[in-house]
Amino acid sequence: MRSKTFLIVLGVTFLTAGMAAQVPAANPAGTNSSQAPAQPAPASAALRLTVQDAEALALRNNPQVFVYRLLAMASQQVTREAKSNYYPNIYGSVTAVEPQPGSRIAAGALNNPIIYERVAAGVTLAQLITDFGRTNNLVATAALRAKASNLNAQATAAQIKLAADQAFYNALQANAELKVAEQTVSARQLVSDQITTLFNNKLKSQLDVSFANANVSQAKLLLLDAQNNYQAALSVLSEILGSSSQQQFDLVDPETQLNPPPDAVAQLVDQALNNRPEIAAQDYEYQAAQRFQKAERDLLLPDVRVLGTVGSVPTGAPQLESWYGAVGVNVNIPIFNGFLYPARSREAALRAQASHEQLRDLKDRIA
Repeated sequence: MRSKTFLIVLGVTFLTAGMAAQVPAANPAGTNSSQAPAQPAPASAALRLTVQDAEALALRNNPQVFVYRLLAMASQQVTREAKSNYYPNIYGSVTAVEPQPGSRIAAGALNNPIIYERVAAGVTLAQLITDFGRTNNLVATAALRAKASNLNAQATAAQIKLAADQAFYNALQANAELKVAEQTVSARQLVSDQITTLFNNKLKSQLDVSFANANVSQAKLLLLDAQNNYQAALSVLSEILGSSSQQQFDLVDPETQLNPPPDAVAQLVDQALNNRPEIAAQDYEYQAAQRFQKAERDLLLPDVRVLGTVGSVPTGAPQLESWYGAVGVNVNIPIFNGFLYPARSREAALRAQASHEQLRDLKDRIA
């Protein structure tokens, strides 16, 4: 009698395993298809993407790369603006006046000139002779900041490339976890179906069925969490690649083996301090702040310029000649302006010290 019972149990077990093996993994037996977790988009509709492709797309499409490139180009124009003081300023003038007879400028000036009726045209030239180094320091400041801006653009590109790598591998890991979660649901559903079949044949208890169903529900929750993490990872990857909406990717696991860095912290620190563009950029910013402080200090020194003008008066009052011309030198010597220039120099010096502390802080954080 016992041998017959053993043969019946063994036959039911094999029969249950055979029936469960024929059930598709995506829709396990006993599961309502309308309640099944949503599956990601098919791989055929996704863009095949390697980590090298992700880096190239990020550098080509990410807006932050363009922002810092444009800022670097704009900083180069600031250098040209500062150099413009080396060149003469030439401008033309056309004047036509019809005054009230006998009019004089009586207020707003110490002189009291007569206003003559006239129509005249001329050209005026103004050229800086020396401002005792202020322009030189301003040009050096702009040039150093342009170099810093170029290095900031390089640092931004490197950071975007690193972010693309991180987002790619995070999405790759989330995809692997999703596959494991799907396999877990299939395996636990198979076990649940077997236990349910045994229960229907009075070979398992209701408690066993409850435990099996609880394991399936837990696996489905883990599957939903894995799907959510995978879609979130794709969203981050799409953002890094410069897309305004989430894209589906067929991520290709790189076959090249990644070599770890050398096990020498001091060597890595020295390499970082020598190669990181952020440090070089901040160093240029510090040098620029020093030169700007010198330029602000030079405001206390005289400014020497040569002025020249020439023109024609084709018609006008008889007191005016038919043409005019003059040349002269203008020297501006600052005497007192409410301590404006000393305050500006002191402000620039404090900002230069702050820039040096920022450089030291950056080196400490990178180390």
